[in-house]
Amino acid sequence: MVNIEPVLYIGTTQSFFAGLLIATKKPTTTANRVMAAWLFMICIEMIFALLNSKVIEMYSFPFITFTYGPLLYLYISFMTTPGRKFNPVELIHFVPFVVFFTVSVVFRSEPLVRDLRGFFEPDKLMPLRMVYSVSFFLSITTYSILSFIKIKKHQSNLMDLTSFTSQRITLNWLKVLAISFYVVYIIVFILGGLKILGNYIPFDPYFVVFAFIALFSMVYSFYGIKQPVIFGEVLHNERNGEKKEAEKYSRSGLKDEQAEEYLTILLDYMESEKPYLDGNLTIHDLSQKTGISRHYITQVLNEIYGKNFFTFINEYRTREVIERFSDSRYDHYTILAIAFDSGFNSKSTFNSFFKSQTGQTPSKYRENIAGITE
Repeated sequence: MVNIEPVLYIGTTQSFFAGLLIATKKPTTTANRVMAAWLFMICIEMIFALLNSKVIEMYSFPFITFTYGPLLYLYISFMTTPGRKFNPVELIHFVPFVVFFTVSVVFRSEPLVRDLRGFFEPDKLMPLRMVYSVSFFLSITTYSILSFIKIKKHQSNLMDLTSFTSQRITLNWLKVLAISFYVVYIIVFILGGLKILGNYIPFDPYFVVFAFIALFSMVYSFYGIKQPVIFGEVLHNERNGEKKEAEKYSRSGLKDEQAEEYLTILLDYMESEKPYLDGNLTIHDLSQKTGISRHYITQVLNEIYGKNFFTFINEYRTREVIERFSDSRYDHYTILAIAFDSGFNSKSTFNSFFKSQTGQTPSKYRENIAGITE
């Protein structure tokens, strides 16, 4: 028998203090409140588990886990839309939690299952066990998928807003956690199935759940504490333009002649002022410099130029790098120094984008064009 008490004590302490840190983190945002709520729920579940095993049987089956999926999804939603306020309608996500909390209290004196090997025992609670298991699986699956889609959509939107990628705005860490969250619960379901079918594993799969959420809360809070508000002003502008974007500019009022004029202005400005040399250039910056609205820049680039903002800017940076490869004044510069000086601010982004545009790695290209190797 595996002793899970040390895991529960560690998880309780870590999630509680991490929740406090994030709840008091500045600036105060709805996303941080949601994250703090999740960490506190993890803390409460572990306290309940301790009380259940040491003091009094408080519930017949875990119900707090029905908050994990909704809280992950809501955190991502608020993080990718700064300034968005909590809508009471969103409480509907927690209806399963309330339902199974009520059921758990009602059946507190007769637990649904004391041993997973008796899961299919034909008693009066068997239908409830089936409903609980299916509901839990659907909850984890649905919210994991919704969270993944939300992050992918956010990352796709960034291609029309920024000229760079970074951990602080792409939320790749959260995508990895969302996938891991689902994979681990799938493993738990498989282990539970093996336990139900026979004594194929020497421990209770429930131990895996607590070990995982203790580790998950640590990683989640570590990145959450470091995570700043994502591009508040730019994403706020994106939010205001969402409906127009969804209509594919059909009501923007931008005529073909005006669009061509805007494109000429953009191209002239790019050639003369070289704003792409700014590694943190955003579409909002370009809008301010050219006097063209962000929405029109997006429309012109997508519809007429056939590129998103990210590709548009980084093609200029790639061209700049290639020009400098051919300039003897930069022979003593490293490839990375030239890349950063040309506006790239990430080695991985530079390497992948350069190869996608030229078909060669930067080092190979430079060797062929200037005979310089690194």
